[in-house]
Amino acid sequence: MYILTTIFLLSVMQNLHAADIGLLRAIYENRNPIFDATFIFITNSAAVIAFGIPVIMLLIARFRKITGLRLNALLLIMPVAISALIANILKYIIDSPRPFEIYPFIVKLSSGGSPSFPSGHTADAFAFAVAVCLVYPKWYTIIPGLIWASLVGYSRMSLGVHFPSDVLAGAIIGSVFAIAYITIARKKHWHSA
Repeated sequence: MYILTTIFLLSVMQNLHAADIGLLRAIYENRNPIFDATFIFITNSAAVIAFGIPVIMLLIARFRKITGLRLNALLLIMPVAISALIANILKYIIDSPRPFEIYPFIVKLSSGGSPSFPSGHTADAFAFAVAVCLVYPKWYTIIPGLIWASLVGYSRMSLGVHFPSDVLAGAIIGSVFAIAYITIARKKHWHSA
């Protein structure tokens, strides 16, 4: 029974890996190089937006003494920081190679020097976007935020630095930690108020 289970799991993993490579190849080889610079800009915006906007909010809140803005800024930046930490720890525990390191048809078009799994850029983007959705639940913050985070994830594949599974894992990590942190922070704040 153990041998059959092992064979089954290896078969499933091989099929998932083949699907991962197939999807990455389709994205990478069918991209329009005219948009490479745009996707480099989008990919580079992940940390700048995810960390920068809450820091600016914190500075404004400090100088203008706006308590609500300070609390919202912390609700935005903490999930990003936590998910970035978790993603980086996982990267070095799993130590998965980048696509361009394995497959000759992929050329590295953006930064990507650490291990591949999970995508830190995607984790940052989704942690911030989901946090924004929860802190400012209006359609005009939710839709652009989720589109931007999705484009960050797509850019990581289009630029040849992450597999689809890396991006999916980054999106899950960012989203889960944003939801968990904000839920816990709000319950704690409401109980202490």
